Amino acid sequence: MPEDSGNKLTMVTCSAPVNIAVIKYWGKRDEELILPINSSLSVTLHQDQLKTTTTVACSRSFQEDRIWLNGKEEDITQPRLQSCLREIRRLARKRRSDGEVDVDTAGLSHKVHICSVNNFPTAAGLASSAAGYACLVYTLSRVMGVEGELSVVSRQGSGSACRSMYGGFVQWIMGEQGDGKDSLAQQVEPETHWPELRVLVLVVSAERKPVGSTSGMQTSVETSSLLKHRADSVVPARMKEMIEAVHKRDFTAFAELTMKDSNQFHATCLDTYPPIFYLNDVSRRVINLVHRYNRHYRETKVAYTFDAGPNAVIYTLQQNVEEFVQVVKHFFPPEINGGQFLKGLPVAPTTLSEELKQAIGMEPMVKGISYIISTKAGPGPRVMEDPSEHLLGSDGLPKESA
Repeated sequence: MPEDSGNKLTMVTCSAPVNIAVIKYWGKRDEELILPINSSLSVTLHQDQLKTTTTVACSRSFQEDRIWLNGKEEDITQPRLQSCLREIRRLARKRRSDGEVDVDTAGLSHKVHICSVNNFPTAAGLASSAAGYACLVYTLSRVMGVEGELSVVSRQGSGSACRSMYGGFVQWIMGEQGDGKDSLAQQVEPETHWPELRVLVLVVSAERKPVGSTSGMQTSVETSSLLKHRADSVVPARMKEMIEAVHKRDFTAFAELTMKDSNQFHATCLDTYPPIFYLNDVSRRVINLVHRYNRHYRETKVAYTFDAGPNAVIYTLQQNVEEFVQVVKHFFPPEINGGQFLKGLPVAPTTLSEELKQAIGMEPMVKGISYIISTKAGPGPRVMEDPSEHLLGSDGLPKESA
């Protein structure tokens, strides 16, 4: 619940997850409202491994809205931040004018202080903006007593943020209306639906990507005829097939669609003029590794997908995790620097057969992968009840650790 101390400081802290699309969103039909040219579908990753935590404080004593991201004060006037703030405040005022008595009206005219931290590299193709805006909107809604369809609000911060408003398997329905009210996220299945599904994030680079998603997809919409074909003729059928694969827990169908859609997304980046290169040499080696591994077993045991960056996200089933992690360690030997190569859910070591190593037949590449995050599907945003988890102090400023 919002914390209200003697100086009328209301404070709420929430966390929100990263999501990784298996049917990709790329291209907007409306830049301002962030309306996509195609629907998309993602898996929400578990917050024990990847999350954004946000504290929002509200007080009469605050002179202006302020925001701190990962320890650094940022510009609160950034248009997408303003869109989310404005929309939540509008919805809060609407609830008050509709006479809903449980709305705390005192804070509606007060300024807010926002502090947000990620437990993973920001802007490295790990969907940081999705988790960030989902967390911002969810936390603001709790402070201001707003309920209802929040994915429409978070979409106005970052398109894929709407999918981080739910756990499990989530579709973003593109919608058709000009005002974007029907462009929203919907849970396809909860995180408990497919307990055997596991996710490995292979972090190739934690550096900021050279072409941001916003400018990249705008250029693609303007110049790529392949992107138009994808949106009109490919994605609608793929969405139906993917939803069916998820419902049936059909890993082969899920995996093959995931890889094909990732490849087509990056093909549209190449078809953009001038072309955009998000994958690097390590990314392409991971793609080869996955196909050779699957070919050896004559079945699709592992799938890759890449967002707008070089990091690979691997989907597989629980029974394959130990061996595939060992395969990655063998062909991308970690640096001996004492750092933790495998983070997240524990994976027991195993030995690889010589037959498998020879079948893959690639030269090992030292330092190609910085580390692996082992995770699974997880729930949507949640309120953190423990006051010690607030990122802002009683003065409304970031604690030292934040």
